[in-house]
Amino acid sequence: MLNIARIAFAAALASLPVQQATADTLASVNPAGEKLYKSACVVCHASGVANAPKLGDKQAWSPFLAQGADALMVTVLKGKGAMPPRGGSAADEATLRAAVEYMMAAAR
Repeated sequence: MLNIARIAFAAALASLPVQQATADTLASVNPAGEKLYKSACVVCHASGVANAPKLGDKQAWSPFLAQGADALMVTVLKGKGAMPPRGGSAADEATLRAAVEYMMAAAR
């Protein structure tokens, strides 16, 4: 009987509508990502300085979204082109990931 209840519960969950994450909803879940974006990442990602993909630009972010957050974290931690390691921030890795996820969500 317990297995039938689990299967029924899983089926009920699977039938629920999936809400696409937006920058606003992601920021409400983890405001640290938005806060770091607005204090450090915005310098380049708002205007596209040095070819940084602009926040919300779906076309520019498309290849990065395809790579996924883990690959982007490697780039953020090491730096790339004009972007220094950690984006020039002293934030911890969890906060950096939150900022990456915030920017990714804005481009979906």
